[in-house]
Amino acid sequence: MSVGRHTQRPSRLFKNLSAKIACIPMIFVALFIFVGGAAWTVLYSFTNSKLLPTLNFVGLAQYERLWESERWIMSVENLAVYGILSLVFNLVIGFVLAAVIDQKIRFENIFRSIFLYPFAMSFVVTGLVWQWILNPDFGIQSIVRSLGWTTFHFDPLYQPDLVIYGVLIAGLWQHTGLIMCLMLAGMRGIDEDVWKASRVDGIPTWRTYIFIVIPMMRPVFITTLVLISSGIVKVYDLVVAQTGGGPGIASEVPAKYVYDYMFTAQNLGQGFAASTMMLALVAFIIIPWAYLEFGGRRKNG
Repeated sequence: MSVGRHTQRPSRLFKNLSAKIACIPMIFVALFIFVGGAAWTVLYSFTNSKLLPTLNFVGLAQYERLWESERWIMSVENLAVYGILSLVFNLVIGFVLAAVIDQKIRFENIFRSIFLYPFAMSFVVTGLVWQWILNPDFGIQSIVRSLGWTTFHFDPLYQPDLVIYGVLIAGLWQHTGLIMCLMLAGMRGIDEDVWKASRVDGIPTWRTYIFIVIPMMRPVFITTLVLISSGIVKVYDLVVAQTGGGPGIASEVPAKYVYDYMFTAQNLGQGFAASTMMLALVAFIIIPWAYLEFGGRRKNG
C-alpha cells in the first residue's frame, strides 16, 4: 500500500510537466508584482508618506483620518448603493434578456449584437454619452418637454440625492449585454432532454427557468457575480467622465478617492490606506468565491 502511494506521487509531480514549466513566469509575476505590490501598499499605509514613500510609521493614523473623512464615507455609501443595485439589476435584466433570446427568436444575432455593443465601448465614452443623454438642456428632459410635457423634470446628474442612480443607469447600459451573453451561454449548455422532460410534465416555461435552469447554472452565476463585483469595486472612469465626482462630493467613489489623494493631493499615505481598504473589500469577495469553487470541488471529489 505504501509502495503504491510512493510510486504515484512522482508520476503526479511530473504529469503535464511542460505546462507547469510554462506557468513559472506567470507565478513569478503574480508573486512579485501582484502579491508584492499589495504587501508594499499595506506596509506604506501605516506611514505618513507624502510626495514620496517614506518609512516614517504613524500606526493607524491614516486609517483614523480616512474613516473621519466625510468624502471617504460618502464614497463608501455610494459604492454600497451602486454595488447592490448594479448586482441585482445586472443579474435580473441579463437573465431575463437571455431567457427571451433563448426562445430562438427571429433576428437573434442582431439582438445579441445590439445588447453586447455597449460593452465594447470604454467607460469614458459611456460616461460622456450618458452625460449628454441626461443633460437637462439637450437630453431626455429637453426632448420630452419639446413634445408638450413642459413640466417634465429629469436631471439626476445635477441632484446630489439622485446622481449615483444616474451613474448606475450608465453602468447597467454597458454591462447588461455581457451578463446576457454569459447567461445565454449557460442556458445553451443545458441538455435538451431537460426541456423535453419539463414539457412532458407540463411545467410552465417560467417555472422551468426558475426552479430547474437557475440551479443548473450555478457555475455561470458564480463567475458572473465575481465579474460584476470586481467591476463595482474599481468603478472610476465612468464617474470621472460622467460627473467628475459632483455635484460637490455626491458621486465620489473609493477608486477616485485613492487617485485624487495619491496623484493630486500628493498624500501617498492616505491613498495607500484607502487602497488597502479596497483590497480588503476585494478579498472579502474573492475568498468566498474561491471557497465555493475549489473547496466544494474537493469535498465532492
